[in-house]
Amino acid sequence: MRLQALAAAVLATACASAPMRSEAQTAPVPSMGDILEQSPAADWRAVDPDNTIYMDLPGGRVIIELAPQYAPNHAANIRALARARYWDGAAIVRAQDNYVVQWGRDEGDTTSYGEAQRSLQPEFDRPRSGVDITRLQDPDSYAREVGFADGFPVAGQNGRTWLAHCYGMVGAGRGDTADSGSGAELYVVIGQAPRHLDRNVTLVGRVLQGIELLSVMPRGTGPLGFYETPEERTIIRSVRLASELPEGERVNLQTLRTDSATFRTLTESRRTRRDPWFLEPTGRINVCNVPLPVRVAP
Repeated sequence: MRLQALAAAVLATACASAPMRSEAQTAPVPSMGDILEQSPAADWRAVDPDNTIYMDLPGGRVIIELAPQYAPNHAANIRALARARYWDGAAIVRAQDNYVVQWGRDEGDTTSYGEAQRSLQPEFDRPRSGVDITRLQDPDSYAREVGFADGFPVAGQNGRTWLAHCYGMVGAGRGDTADSGSGAELYVVIGQAPRHLDRNVTLVGRVLQGIELLSVMPRGTGPLGFYETPEERTIIRSVRLASELPEGERVNLQTLRTDSATFRTLTESRRTRRDPWFLEPTGRINVCNVPLPVRVAP
């Protein structure tokens, strides 16, 4: 079955009225796997090695894609910190249940920043102009507009747009002042989407692979999930830009283009779940519940 046929099947089930539901369910319902299997190569994009971070932990590798279109200065600083080997030997310092996992170095640590800056102005949002957003029509509690841009979940209103705090999104930790972050201290969302943090923290990217290594970190015993003893921490072996490694040592990942027909079909299929297990499909979806597929390049 080609993608056009899959899309037609998804649309047909979405348009089926409640009395006809049993008839609609007798027709084959394309799964997410079906939709992705039929996707054309043009609906995928290669992840830029210059904006890809490899964080190697004792249990494996975490791969993060940076979002310079939303946080250009923080992305540049993170690249500089990686080149300076700033995080080599640093640690996972916090794991707060249903919230975030955080990594970095202790306050007062003298490890060199290399060419990176120690503080940056916040990049909480940016002008909406010039950003091509695949808009989600479903209502949102935190913004008038939500959707996806360049593979990231976004929100916006009043001529501004920003990255949304969905599962797997990576942010730059800061203190009480807006300019107290630099990207040297990072966190990833591992729980229910803390959207109240939107526009209060600079989001810098998202985890593409290896989130399971972070989400299962032992929960910290201190306030806010911080570890209280060195033994609780997980040491980071290294952090590198993918572009620093020989091509043979890179993982050539692709993400599904969020402006593609495949992504629109996928979103609609998740909004109108009609597979037999769902007794009462909602007919709506949250921006943080839309999957953002990643694959190794075929």
